[in-house]
Amino acid sequence: MSAPTTPPQPLRIGTRPSKLAMAQTSTIVDRLVAGGQPAELVTVSTSGDRSMAPVTQLGVGVFVSALRDALNAGDIDVAVHSFKDLPTAAAPGLRIAAVPTREDPRDALVTGGKVLGEVGRGARVGTGSPRRACQLHALGQGLEVLPIRGNVDTRIGKVRSGELDAVVVAAAGLRRLGRIDDADELIDPLQMLPAPAQGALAIECRERDAELVATLRAVLDDPGVRAAVTAERAVLATLEAGCTAPVGALADVVSDLDDDGRAVDRLSMRAVLGTGDIEEGAVLRASATGEMDAAEKLGAALAHELLDLGADDLPPADVERSVNRWIGSS
Repeated sequence: MSAPTTPPQPLRIGTRPSKLAMAQTSTIVDRLVAGGQPAELVTVSTSGDRSMAPVTQLGVGVFVSALRDALNAGDIDVAVHSFKDLPTAAAPGLRIAAVPTREDPRDALVTGGKVLGEVGRGARVGTGSPRRACQLHALGQGLEVLPIRGNVDTRIGKVRSGELDAVVVAAAGLRRLGRIDDADELIDPLQMLPAPAQGALAIECRERDAELVATLRAVLDDPGVRAAVTAERAVLATLEAGCTAPVGALADVVSDLDDDGRAVDRLSMRAVLGTGDIEEGAVLRASATGEMDAAEKLGAALAHELLDLGADDLPPADVERSVNRWIGSS
């Protein structure tokens, strides 16, 4: 009689303990289990979760470092990140094994009944993002854009209580929490470009775990999303801007025809960069189209176009001072 086989140990999937992080990580656990790979969710507290300070003051990667420490220590096997939170520099010894299908990358407006064009001059609009603040001012509607911090419930609660007239949050977060009906408008990217990689997840593991890398890619990876996010993050990297900088970028996979008339997929991409004081709403915009297999090159080229348009005239220290002035205006 043969000995019973030992069932495989479930993969330990690390996540921040916030309601949103756990919701998005649960979808990854479910997909792995459906693909025949046992997995379980493990929460890892980060300094960003324990602080009420603005992200711009906490620093780039504040929601990432604890998860990466847990990976390196062997406490978890896989980390699930909101891709827009990741620093653009790769982490030694770790690898982004998969980039799953992206959730809605747009920003969402919550007002309690109005769309953006109906929000009156002087309306108090809350956001935690200098990128959103700069683009809201650029609309020329005379909005008072105020910096806020907190989870989705806290932010929407400021509208319900009358403290604010509106807040702007990520549509992806509302969808993952089953709260998209709270949005009064999903803002057209022509009006407001999202943060690079907004709505996308990064599935990270140790580079030496080659078999796990292959499994995660086979079950979870979406090549089109990976290409789009690579292009968007190349804009940040080339501009040497952090995840809190007033930079927006969005790449879409579009169908096109090559020189022989055959259908091919390409990346169509737009980017925006806030310049000067956030309250002035001065922005630079650029767009480009490129090949799927040259996504990083496309993003870098678009960033150089922004530099040529005048971004090169604004030192990073000036941008940082502008962001800090806005954060301190509340």
